[in-house]
Amino acid sequence: MKWQGRRKSSNVNDRRASGGAGRKASVGGAGAIIILLISFIFGGPEAVLKNLGYITQSGGDSNYVETAEDKEMAEFVSVVLADTEYVWGELFQDLNKEYKEPQLVLYHEYVSSACGSTSSAVGPFYCPGDQTVYIDLDFFQELATKYKASGDFAIAYVVSHEVGHHVQTLLGITDQMQEIRSKVSEEEYNKYSVRFELQADYLSGVWAHWIEDMGYLEAGDINEAIKAAEAVGDDAIQKAARGYVVPDSFTHGTSEQRSYWFNLGFETGDLSKWDTFNSDI
Repeated sequence: MKWQGRRKSSNVNDRRASGGAGRKASVGGAGAIIILLISFIFGGPEAVLKNLGYITQSGGDSNYVETAEDKEMAEFVSVVLADTEYVWGELFQDLNKEYKEPQLVLYHEYVSSACGSTSSAVGPFYCPGDQTVYIDLDFFQELATKYKASGDFAIAYVVSHEVGHHVQTLLGITDQMQEIRSKVSEEEYNKYSVRFELQADYLSGVWAHWIEDMGYLEAGDINEAIKAAEAVGDDAIQKAARGYVVPDSFTHGTSEQRSYWFNLGFETGDLSKWDTFNSDI
């Protein structure tokens, strides 16, 4: 992706070395993957970590020292966020709506949000309570090495997917999900959760469509995003963690579904085709 020398977002809050009280959660390997999977079933990452004894408080790691690689990655994330601000600002104008830009917090190891206190084990997440995206940059290293999804546009896909959840919040879809959650069984809600996540993948693809139209994509970028989408499919994560998959527990969609909906958004760039809730997925 062509990004160097371009505008950075003013909505990035860097808390990586802010310090703070609390006991840091140290969860790695299969444990991190399992927490990632079950956090969306049992009330979010805070509830899971508390139940497991990993209690965290306010964010930041006073021992954190930024590397040159981290610095460049943080700058890249800021440029990607700026691009999402521009694209969604334009698309919301077409809908006769105002786009309220989200905040993005960079943290290291643990962080507090309106959705609770959590470890980086849960991966990047969006909190509708404070309309903020939270990212520990170490996640992208794991994505590249463990899941073989490398490249700058793999990172851009993750950021734009989380911003997709912000778009869903602004359009009232997140509130609809909360209403559904109180009315259906856990198994039935998981099906809605899959559709909700695939919709965010579609929105990520729509964003990529307009970034290509602006001339910012390079050869191989979309393949990087698709590999990342496949890497974080429920079936791929469960297979890596357990050696088998449990489809009834899926909350984000399979690798095939995630890459399909991202690619559909990229090919069309059309918000009118994004209704995963009424589509055959």
